[in-house]
Amino acid sequence: MTTSTTDNATISSIAAAMAQPGYLHLTATQTESLADASADDWSSFAAEWNHLVADRYMADGGTYRLRRYSSFTLDTTTGEFLQQPHSPYLQSMTVNHLNGGIERHFEPCTAAFCRNPVLRGLLPALGRAFTQAQGSHRWNIKLHPYRILATSKSAGQPAPEGRHRDGVTYITTLMISRCQITGGRSTVYTNTGSELTATTLLQRGELLLADDNTTLHSVTPILPAEGFDHGHRDVLVIAFTAETP
Repeated sequence: MTTSTTDNATISSIAAAMAQPGYLHLTATQTESLADASADDWSSFAAEWNHLVADRYMADGGTYRLRRYSSFTLDTTTGEFLQQPHSPYLQSMTVNHLNGGIERHFEPCTAAFCRNPVLRGLLPALGRAFTQAQGSHRWNIKLHPYRILATSKSAGQPAPEGRHRDGVTYITTLMISRCQITGGRSTVYTNTGSELTATTLLQRGELLLADDNTTLHSVTPILPAEGFDHGHRDVLVIAFTAETP
């Protein structure tokens, strides 16, 4: 992929925003340009959310979350981008008071998901932006595709742990699809609790990025839109963690 002047400007904007104010909201057009993938690629990527499986580790007893999980490493100096052997996902209770403290054995992302041009274009571009921002050239990237379900009897919880951080360096949320729902408003806060921004991701490709060390984030529950008894919200949460040499 040849990086355009516009994409270089977007990458620089991401890097600058991670320093101050600590977050950035990219439009679908900006994200699509960074990924440099076709409309068919985006459609096939979105279809992968139909292959997610139930999250069996919800400590609140919820059955509203479907997901998979995979991890990659990226070296922005060499361009080496490698999928890592599948392993359990673990967060501390300090970071995730609801579901942390145990190994969670999720199904890996499908091969079609991992080789999709959207992913293969977007992740290296974000890595270059975060290298500009933080200086590290090697990144561990954890991918969390989620489908949150809502019914007329039960709200879906995109962030069941409430206001939180993820214990990584940078955290991003890529909107894939909203189907027959209301709610799902994303808010980013300072570490002291002041609101930095609040936005509802609506279009496929919109991307919300934040410095996970200097901000907290949350998402409001979702409900079926008027006239519907069910709906769902599909996003890809991408966590970048700088690796020490």
